Amino acid sequence: MLNLEQCWRAILRRDRRADGRYVFGVATTGVYCRPSCPARRPLRRNVRLFATPAAAERAGLRACLRCRPNAAAARPAAALDLGGLARRVAQNLERPWRERELAAAAGVTAAALRRACLEQLGLTPRALVEAARVGRLKTGLRAQSGIAAATYAAGFGSSSRVYERAATRLGMTPRQYQRSGANVRIATCRFATPLGRMTLAATERGICFAHLGEGGEAALREEFPAAQVARVKSGEEPWRSWRAALQRALAGGEGEAIPRLPVDMRGTVFQLQVWRYLRHLAAGETRTYTEVADAVGHPRSARAVARACAANRIAVLVPCHRVVPRSGHDGGYRWGAMRKRMLLKTESRR
Repeated sequence: MLNLEQCWRAILRRDRRADGRYVFGVATTGVYCRPSCPARRPLRRNVRLFATPAAAERAGLRACLRCRPNAAAARPAAALDLGGLARRVAQNLERPWRERELAAAAGVTAAALRRACLEQLGLTPRALVEAARVGRLKTGLRAQSGIAAATYAAGFGSSSRVYERAATRLGMTPRQYQRSGANVRIATCRFATPLGRMTLAATERGICFAHLGEGGEAALREEFPAAQVARVKSGEEPWRSWRAALQRALAGGEGEAIPRLPVDMRGTVFQLQVWRYLRHLAAGETRTYTEVADAVGHPRSARAVARACAANRIAVLVPCHRVVPRSGHDGGYRWGAMRKRMLLKTESRR
């Protein structure tokens, strides 16, 4: 049932959030519109509400030519089937898929598509296509179809474009990925902390993996099944310095903050934005998922921020524990809610 008072207030505000939920007809003009229509507002006594455009047309009204309420563009961003769009893109990667083409395929305007992608996925439409291409590239490389063949099958115009994206998309060169991480050298060590055993791993670029609790080495192997993983002693440098700095910080000593160690972060553009922002928060500071979304320039992408935190592989050094729900509770944490509470309590004392 439509609440007439609420609907009328949304019409007066031209509230886009109400689009797709109902339309309103004007008896004096014989036209029906969506709530956000930019046309002049009619008198309330001449307005009728309809749940769908079809209902308005059965009543003898015709669609407004300005707001096109019977077009798919009237659907709210949350109602778009981005999964279906992503599958369609993946099946036709030979096309350039510019933003206007994507919008036409989804049946919405380019602005509506961009808003939906940012709200639901934390990605731009261009990044959605990029993700599909990288996914096809990975499939081709794993199938041993050859780097050149996999590159062009994924819709990349040249191998240079693939190598430009290799570090952050594949985590290694295409040849190394094809060999399941062969020739990628990763050093790892384990040591005790106040939050349990930590497994730390690093490439030549920096720390790429930090795991709290048991199962760290198994999780590392899942990331790089054929990488050259070498155990090192935690007493060697720079591991000794890294271990000491982390142990002091996690023990909660006065003035001991989480150290700024070199990290090798690998993820999507949006994930990297979130992780970099979190690394600039001071100890004791927290942000809600919505506040982080605003800070990285993607308002209303709180769910995507939560997914980015869950995908973080570098515990503590990328402090996703500082992101909390608006409700005031601690919220989830990849390495356990208890550890998150301990981290927040330790940092709050500073």
